[in-house]
Amino acid sequence: MLRSVGQKRRVTGEGVDPRVAELRSAVSRLRRELAVNRLEFADRGIAEEELAALDAMALSGAPEVRRLRRSLLLVAGSVGSVSALAGGLAGVRRAVELFGPPPTGPTGRAGT
Repeated sequence: MLRSVGQKRRVTGEGVDPRVAELRSAVSRLRRELAVNRLEFADRGIAEEELAALDAMALSGAPEVRRLRRSLLLVAGSVGSVSALAGGLAGVRRAVELFGPPPTGPTGRAGT
């Protein structure tokens, strides 16, 4: 079972944080869905680059929440209008949320 942010994380039998495994799985799924989708759209390259960045952050083992959320926003903005990718995008969002709530700024609002 996962614990709240700031506490030690349980790892799988292979020593991998289950949140990292979930993120890698969700990113992989969306990358495959994007690869087989023949629709060309202007920001496809951005989506591909940010998915690669998300995967690299997951591989590092300790991704930064703010950077994860930034990449998620860029991917969502890039593929958000492609309804065929909605399920995969939702999976990536859920995986990013496993790492904790969005950081808040001095005003108490997320991302400020």
